[in-house]
Amino acid sequence: MKKQSYENHSRFYPLQHYIWLPLSFLMLIGTIVYLVMQLINGDFTFETLLLVGLVVLSIIAGVLARNYALKMQDRLIRTEEQFRYFILTKETIDSRLTIPQLIALRFSSDAELPVLAKKAADEGMTPDSIKKSVVDWRSDFHRV
Repeated sequence: MKKQSYENHSRFYPLQHYIWLPLSFLMLIGTIVYLVMQLINGDFTFETLLLVGLVVLSIIAGVLARNYALKMQDRLIRTEEQFRYFILTKETIDSRLTIPQLIALRFSSDAELPVLAKKAADEGMTPDSIKKSVVDWRSDFHRV
């Protein structure tokens, strides 16, 4: 795999970003247009309303599934980074660090983690600035 860095660490999942999201948007627009046309023509039926509801519920289900997976993954990363910090320093990580900061710290090497974690907590660094501060990038190719 290509070496990961700040410039290329963002990921796109083709099925979601290039198929599900655009098709969901098109289906929503299409069903709303269909609903309006039915109302204008006086052909509105309950089935038309059910069709719009089905599309909206399908989109909500997809968004919820993605958000649940990301939230669980964030909690796992938090636990992994707390454990990694403890293994490296024999101390608990600073409780001022937020989950987004810990997620950003996962890219730091073992040598950088203790110093960067302290700096992040003391200075209230943003996740983006934490990632930009990493010199020896630790790749993460498993993020959802």
